[in-house]
Amino acid sequence: MGLLERQKAIEEEIARTQKNKKTEYHVGRLKGQLARIKTEMMENAARSAGARGGDGFEVRRSGDVRVALVGFPSVGKSSFLSRVTHTESVAAAYEFTTLTCIPGKLMHNGTEVQILDLPGIIEGAAEGKGRGRQVIATARTSDLIIIMLDAAKAEAQRRKIERELEAVGLRLNKAPPNMTFKKKASTSTNAINFTATVPLTRGMSEGLAKEVLKDYKIHNADVILREDIDVDEFIDVIEGNRRYMPCLYVYNKVDTVTMEEIDRLSKMPHSVVLSLYWDLNIDEVIEEMWEHLNVIRIYTKKHGSPPDFVKPFVVKRNASVEHICDRIHKDIASRVKYSIVWGTSSKHQPQRVGLSHTLEDEDVLQIMLKTANQ
Repeated sequence: MGLLERQKAIEEEIARTQKNKKTEYHVGRLKGQLARIKTEMMENAARSAGARGGDGFEVRRSGDVRVALVGFPSVGKSSFLSRVTHTESVAAAYEFTTLTCIPGKLMHNGTEVQILDLPGIIEGAAEGKGRGRQVIATARTSDLIIIMLDAAKAEAQRRKIERELEAVGLRLNKAPPNMTFKKKASTSTNAINFTATVPLTRGMSEGLAKEVLKDYKIHNADVILREDIDVDEFIDVIEGNRRYMPCLYVYNKVDTVTMEEIDRLSKMPHSVVLSLYWDLNIDEVIEEMWEHLNVIRIYTKKHGSPPDFVKPFVVKRNASVEHICDRIHKDIASRVKYSIVWGTSSKHQPQRVGLSHTLEDEDVLQIMLKTANQ
C-alpha cells in the first residue's frame, strides 16, 4: 500500500471512530502514524523537486522584518501591496494575476518592512498544487503571515487556508508546547522517562506517549510535560519541524457585506477589516501588522556622541543586551565591560546594566568594551 492509500485509510478510520475517553488512546496512535506519513510525503516531494531543479521564486531577504501575503486568488493581495508600497503588482479582475513572488518595501516607525505578494493558493497547496509548495515555503521564511480573505467568503476561505498551512507544519498564533523532549542513543537499558508536572486532561498519558514514540522507533528518551497538551501538540514536538508564527487575518472587500457582518469580523481575534475599493482601514491594517510583528527598536550610542536615531536595531520583544551585541558582532558579548541604558527598561536615567538586561521599545543603548589590559 502506497503512502497516499495509507494516509486515506488512516484519515477514514479517524473520521469513523467515535471520539470519547475509551477511543482517545487509539485515535492518538492513528494521528501519530498520520503525521509520520505526511512528513515522509513532504520529504519525498522536496527530493523530487530538487532532482528536477525546481522553479522556486524565493527572493533575497531585505529590510528589518518580512511579511508574507497569503490568500486565494483575487482577494486583493496585489492591490494592497501596490497601495502601501511603491511597488507595482499587477491587479486585475481575473484570477491568478500574480504568477511569481513580488517584493515591496514599506517604511513604518523607522523600520523597513519587506512585504511579499505571493501567488494565490488553491486547495491542495500542501501537496504542491498550483505552486502551493513554493508559496508556503516562502511564507515560512517570513516574520508574519497576513492571510487576505474575501469578506463575503470569510469562513470557508479561512478554514481551507489554515488547513493547508497546518498540513505543512505552520502553527499560527500559537506558542510551542511547554514540553522537553530529549532523544537519547539506544542502549541495553532503553526506557522512556515520562514526567508530567501538571494534571493531563486533554488525552495525553504516559502510555499514549510511549506508544507514539514506539511508532517513531524511539525507545530511549526523556519527556517532561509542563502544561496540559493534546496528542497533536505532542506529535509537533516529536516531529521537530513545526514553525510557530504570528498571523493577521485581513478581511478585504467589506464593501460587499452588511454592517453586522463587518462588526462580527472586526471583533474576531487577530483580525482586521479592510476595503481597498473604499480606501477604508488601510492605516489600521498597517498598525495591526506592526503589533503582530512584536518587535522593538533599539537605538545605539557611541561614547561621547549623541544617539543614532536614524537606523535602529529591530529585534523581537524581550530581547536582551546580549542580543544586540550578537547583532553587532559575534565576539562583542565576550568583550563587554558593562552597558548603559536610557529608556523605559531602566529604573533610572541612565542605568548601568549587564548582558542579561531586557530591553524595551526605543531604548538607547551604549556598550562599553574592555580595554586590552582588562
